[in-house]
Amino acid sequence: MRLTILGGGGFRVPLVYRALLDDPAGSVSEVVLHDTDPRRVAVIADVLTRLAQGHPTPVPVRVAKGLDDALAGADFVFSAIRVGGTAGRIRDERIPLAEGVLGQETVGAGGVLYGLRTIPVALHIAERVAALAPGAWVINFTNPAGMVTEAMSQVLGDRVIGICDSPVGLVRRAARAAGADPAAFADGRLGYDYVGLNHLGWLRSLTLEGTELLPGLLADDAALASFEEGRLFGADWLRILGALPNEYLHYYYFRRETLDSVRDTPETRGEFLDQQQGGFFERAAAAGGPDAAYALWERTRLEREQTYMAHSREASGGWQRDSHDLEGGGYDRVALALMHAIVGDSGTRLILNVRNGTTVPQLAPDAIVETVCEVGAHGARPLPCAPLREDQLGLMLQVKAVERAAVEAATFKDRGAALRALALHPLVDSPAVAARILERAADEA
Repeated sequence: MRLTILGGGGFRVPLVYRALLDDPAGSVSEVVLHDTDPRRVAVIADVLTRLAQGHPTPVPVRVAKGLDDALAGADFVFSAIRVGGTAGRIRDERIPLAEGVLGQETVGAGGVLYGLRTIPVALHIAERVAALAPGAWVINFTNPAGMVTEAMSQVLGDRVIGICDSPVGLVRRAARAAGADPAAFADGRLGYDYVGLNHLGWLRSLTLEGTELLPGLLADDAALASFEEGRLFGADWLRILGALPNEYLHYYYFRRETLDSVRDTPETRGEFLDQQQGGFFERAAAAGGPDAAYALWERTRLEREQTYMAHSREASGGWQRDSHDLEGGGYDRVALALMHAIVGDSGTRLILNVRNGTTVPQLAPDAIVETVCEVGAHGARPLPCAPLREDQLGLMLQVKAVERAAVEAATFKDRGAALRALALHPLVDSPAVAARILERAADEA
């Protein structure tokens, strides 16, 4: 089975390749990398070479000559691109901050700007997949994942599935804090109800062999303080919500505190990653060889994970991530589980970004939601869920209106739709601010 990775020079690609090497099923027979930056993809290819050394059944890796070469004959396509690179991310963060609103890669005005820039490229990819590999499954890693998956689904329908590691990381951490055996997640004894949009969802039920664990967890201050989301939101607020929110909801629930922590920051997350990863690729290319590239990559990876969402942690008390927080769900493990479920027609349950159907009746059937799905040879089918509370549904409806307006704007080059996407976002407090952000983004593009 051939796997193509678009954005093959991406920093996290070795995590995916390491998962493939550890896969006892040996599902993938070839990995094809494609990237618009030849230096980056050459460095990552070196890291993969080092990972494969000494492995009894290494997976062959090939760097494609172009997009069409990468897609032809693919069975699965991982789309993990970053249009505009980290320089684009810096602009997405700094432009809103200059107007006094949150700048973040996937949330708020920054997420809209990133989507507007990325969607046209994602649509082109979808069209080339449809032409060259119509039987392939596209697994979308590209952020903003919900928005980009929704755009690609206009071309590929249900054959594009978006993934994120935040929901599964939340489920794992909550289960551990509630005293559940970690193996219960893998063997199916753990049940969970999770629903929302990408980077905007809630874990509303957690059961072990039919016994509900969430109320007891919410009542236990010490248990809540033992994992990332418990510390991030605080026990009192979580009990009021009656659910465990995705970590990115901190930007919505504590917008003032988060904005204060980042407004005057000397370095945004994008600027940190631009320096960190730019330095990694420069040093690895100069050092030459798989061993040096791999050693540099490992050191850089750990630093990246330890500093994840640092501003939100600062706004909620300044705590550090521990080993359980760093485990998370893992894009690599989610993607591999998804591939296995499709190939093996296993009926595995995973939290994915898929077309809504009737899961949330208030949303359009073709709107992308993030929820629990049953996965088999047919793809991912969203499962029915309990009705959403008014506050959850209201936030979902407003952000989905933003996402669909951004897709419309990027598809048809419609400035009015772009302004609507920015102005309607809950984290943008004025249409005038939205207009200035849009104008500055156009000037600095």
